[in-house]
Amino acid sequence: MSSPVAPALPWRDPLFYLALLAGPVSWLALFFILQPAIQWGWPLHEPWQFLMPVVFYPVIEEIVFRGYLQELVHDRISSRSFGPLSVANLLTSVLFTALHFIYHAPAWAALVFLPSLVFGFFKDRTGSLTAPILLHVFYNAGFLWLFTSPVP
Repeated sequence: MSSPVAPALPWRDPLFYLALLAGPVSWLALFFILQPAIQWGWPLHEPWQFLMPVVFYPVIEEIVFRGYLQELVHDRISSRSFGPLSVANLLTSVLFTALHFIYHAPAWAALVFLPSLVFGFFKDRTGSLTAPILLHVFYNAGFLWLFTSPVP
């Protein structure tokens, strides 16, 4: 893979902070559209229902999709890019999103595509999984807390 254009430490990259900000902005927009009933303390009462999809799954998914598949596509199929998005990122994000249709409603699964592109962008930009993992954990935490809390 080509050399990264930004340091592997995401907190030194201003675009990383913009990507972090995108999470709460998206949650806020979805919150006003969907107006979910939120139980603010539910993750504290159901820690495994929260920690598995917030910590374990993002780490495994990033290792498999960005660390293995995106690298594989980049090295064996195409190292081309369309602006800031590599072909490897696009193809990996399509597969990542497609697999979310197995477990999620179609609209929620489709919404995975944009964050996936962000994760892949930072993998390409830094050459590391640090930023994609941190962003994935953060995005999942906010989404789960606001939109999947158990009904009282």
